[in-house]
Amino acid sequence: MEEDRKPSEALLSRRNFLQLSGITAAALAATGATALLTSAPVRARKTAARIVIVGAGAAGISLSARLGKSLDGARITVIDRREAHYYQPGLTLVASGVWQPGKVVSRNADHLPRGIEWVRDMVAEYDPDNNRVITAGGESIEYDYLLVASGLQVNYAAIEGMSPELIGSNGIACVYDNPSHASRSWQAISAFRARGGVGLFTRPPGAIKCAGAPLKIAMLTEYRLREAGSRSRAELHYLAPGQGLFSQPDIDRFLKTHLPDERGFTIDWNHRLTAIDAGARQATFATPDGLRTLDYDFIHVVPPMSAPQAVVDSPLAWQEGPFAGWLEVDRHTLQHRRYPNVFGVGDVIGTPIGKTAASVKAQVPVAAGNLVDLIAGREFSRSYNGYTSCPLITEVGQAILVEFDYELKMVPSFGFINPTEQHWVPWVLKDRMLQAAYNAMLRGRI
Repeated sequence: MEEDRKPSEALLSRRNFLQLSGITAAALAATGATALLTSAPVRARKTAARIVIVGAGAAGISLSARLGKSLDGARITVIDRREAHYYQPGLTLVASGVWQPGKVVSRNADHLPRGIEWVRDMVAEYDPDNNRVITAGGESIEYDYLLVASGLQVNYAAIEGMSPELIGSNGIACVYDNPSHASRSWQAISAFRARGGVGLFTRPPGAIKCAGAPLKIAMLTEYRLREAGSRSRAELHYLAPGQGLFSQPDIDRFLKTHLPDERGFTIDWNHRLTAIDAGARQATFATPDGLRTLDYDFIHVVPPMSAPQAVVDSPLAWQEGPFAGWLEVDRHTLQHRRYPNVFGVGDVIGTPIGKTAASVKAQVPVAAGNLVDLIAGREFSRSYNGYTSCPLITEVGQAILVEFDYELKMVPSFGFINPTEQHWVPWVLKDRMLQAAYNAMLRGRI
């Protein structure tokens, strides 16, 4: 650990870090620039193509910025009714009391580039056979090329008795979706650390955004209990839906030792949350031995997640297999496998991994670059290797910078950081630097 090093070694570490700091280093650490095969086009391609981007989150805004610079004369339309923009990687810091909610809130109007047409509505129907989408307001919008960057939906109703209105009351927390949920989760964590009791930390089966978030909340809550001197009054359970904790094998092995042996968690394998009785403070789990109901004083609920219903119900979704319901794309080119004028980026796509902001940063240049190649009649020049990154926070001031690809191999950006050990540098990146890199990504600069 840092405090065990000689002063000269600690100073050298800090000097290495400072040499690599700034937007360039933050972007590398957060996004994996090595996932790209070629650089962005130097000259804008002239075209009169009609391009529709569904979604004004991180993926949609980044796509609009890159395509606006890469194409000359294209009519680019972004469809999303949301006025507020949330820096979702910061929600765990809000939920753990490190950041104030306002730090993660901005306006989409401040991020969307000039010259982009913004339709303030949501897509209700995809009609790729006729190259059009239909909005909830009934407007039919035709396109030559479509980029789906709609994000995903959090299915609270999939857990009997659960609704987002419960977050912050009856010991219920849920970091997902928006700053209000994160802030109310911090209220629940604060009450729990004051009195102790039984704490349950859940994770659903299947793909979710930021798969490390349930683990971060568990470890940060344990840290807050220790900080408050109430750890001895708390019994903590991490309830996993299967036999693993993390998809990357090295981190999975670390957590299987770290959580029970060093943090005092009981790990309950093969437990899937099916129902919650907020008034009674009871949670019911499906297990191989049948239903199991547990009393709790605090529970972090992570509902199942899916592509938005309009995608699920559309011809664009995978029809079968492990990604059924998610947007069907080639995992490397990000082009739709059956509709060549359609691409996908971000949480909505059906790929083995990649539902993080870091993945978006690696995916956007691939999808945008390949779309430009398609318009120009060229072979695709970009390929996405599955890069994803998770600054896995273990406590305030410490984190592990987990970076890996489709093959689940570690692809570390910093040679002086052990990618399987806790370190102060990933914490500083998370707390101080990555939001600046994110904002640069929205502007198409990195």
